[in-house]
Amino acid sequence: MMLTHDILIIGGGLTGLRAAVGLCDKFDVGLISKVYPVRSHSIAAQGGINASLANNPAGRDDTWEKHTFDTVKGSDYLGDQDAIEIMCKEAPNIVYEMEHWGCPFSRFPDGTIAQRPFGGGGFPRTCFSADITGHSLLNTLYERAVYKKVKIYPEWFVTALCVEDGQCHGVIVLDIKSGELFPVRAEVTVFGTGGYGRVYRNSTNALINTGSGIGMAYKAGVPLKDMEFVQFHPTTLIGTNILMTEGCRGEGGYLLNNKGERFMEKYAPTAMELAPRDIVSRCIMTEIEEGRGFEHPLGTYIQLDLRHLGEKKIIERLPGIRSICIDFIGIDPVKKPIPIMPSQHYSMGGIDVNEKSASEVKGFYAGGECACVSVHGANRLGGNSLLDTIVFGKLSAKAITEELSGSDMKPQEKPLINLQKEVENKIKRLSQPGGERSYKLVADLGAVMSEKVGIFRIKGELAEALDEVIKIKKRYKKVTISCTDRHMNYELLNALELEYMLEVAHTIVLGALLREESRGAHFRRDFTARNDKEWLKHTVARMDEKGDPLISYKEVKITSYQPMERKY
Repeated sequence: MMLTHDILIIGGGLTGLRAAVGLCDKFDVGLISKVYPVRSHSIAAQGGINASLANNPAGRDDTWEKHTFDTVKGSDYLGDQDAIEIMCKEAPNIVYEMEHWGCPFSRFPDGTIAQRPFGGGGFPRTCFSADITGHSLLNTLYERAVYKKVKIYPEWFVTALCVEDGQCHGVIVLDIKSGELFPVRAEVTVFGTGGYGRVYRNSTNALINTGSGIGMAYKAGVPLKDMEFVQFHPTTLIGTNILMTEGCRGEGGYLLNNKGERFMEKYAPTAMELAPRDIVSRCIMTEIEEGRGFEHPLGTYIQLDLRHLGEKKIIERLPGIRSICIDFIGIDPVKKPIPIMPSQHYSMGGIDVNEKSASEVKGFYAGGECACVSVHGANRLGGNSLLDTIVFGKLSAKAITEELSGSDMKPQEKPLINLQKEVENKIKRLSQPGGERSYKLVADLGAVMSEKVGIFRIKGELAEALDEVIKIKKRYKKVTISCTDRHMNYELLNALELEYMLEVAHTIVLGALLREESRGAHFRRDFTARNDKEWLKHTVARMDEKGDPLISYKEVKITSYQPMERKY
């Protein structure tokens, strides 16, 4: 069986849904998601979405230009400024559009959309829905997609992307419920498949965030960009990796060491707890390394103190955070500080696309966390990820509409049929008895990445990580599954995804090893300074003929803001 759509969207999160909503009136759109769309990882975003609405009394002078500057500065000047300008200009319209479609934003007493401060922002411009902003936005867009009668294929897993002669022809999918494998042909394929957090052992990301979309694009010949830039969120609940939203600090929460000090004062005296995430994460780890953390059986931690906010404000603005703390560790943040530590959170790097979300491959687009436009550069500001997903989901729909108007793009069946045979052979190999189990390799990979490619990096450990990733890739060739029935076989899915996780990890480690400077989330203990003369450039990774990453570089697009030292 071969399915055909004009446009095929992979991923049911905010990017995929917004693209689908923007295209379905004019084209036959199919949306494939390996989970039901409302279980996509977009739902886990808590704190808010940035836009220069100037509703907060402390932010009346905010403008999109100031939002742009904050984003460029936060990116440690690696973000492409033309793309950042587009995103920040679009931001107010995006928020109002989502409001008009039914998103229940929190409000100020005058009825305007409430805005709170977030890290790295010069103004309180983060719009929010209590501490469930991603949940509210995702459900709003899903309802819109259902209303528009978008054809959705839930619990379908994409196994491979079909690219031949510089054109994308579609994908090979596995229907998780039936176990059937078949091709889907489309004139345009859009990836909104999310980030690669589960490459790390300690991550805030859902188990579905394996980076498989990024890895399969890379294996199909699409280049990746800036993969070494991995964001660690400063505040996750100890022992759980559950996100404690930046909204906690945006509402006025304190970070305390074991001496009772608000230690951010000595690192970022102006911004304090609302410095960018890369800075706050390093400061927390420095406090812990220098003996000023609290000891716990699950690890050494720092305190996030909300008690001074009062019960009323916590219940109104941070109800989810309070529930999580009570349910998971038995601590009520109204009465006690929250034990926190940093954890992997976000992927700044991804599939290399332009400001229209188009890759160099004809008919292939990508947006959201799986893509690198690049609007986040070396470090993403909180509140810009939800914005990124919806803005470039919308703009990709506009660009695709223009591309397909009068287009002669003819996706072919033969490349898809050939690729289907390759995937079938891969599954047959995995179904042979006696091999190593994929979960062991996933655990080993996660340990390597968390221990040697984390917040602080150094040449020796990165070289060791590279060697270990290559060894795990060799072990993957002997991986097999214990159950060969394809029906609801998540062991099979995990084994298929592992191949892509390993490719993603390989590009992260190699990019980090080669980049001999510290910039944003990439901090080298052996090269502690930012080096604009040699390293103000994007890393580009392509797969060579041997299956290894081939690294090159390309210029960062600078329009208005010359690089300067970041001070907060």
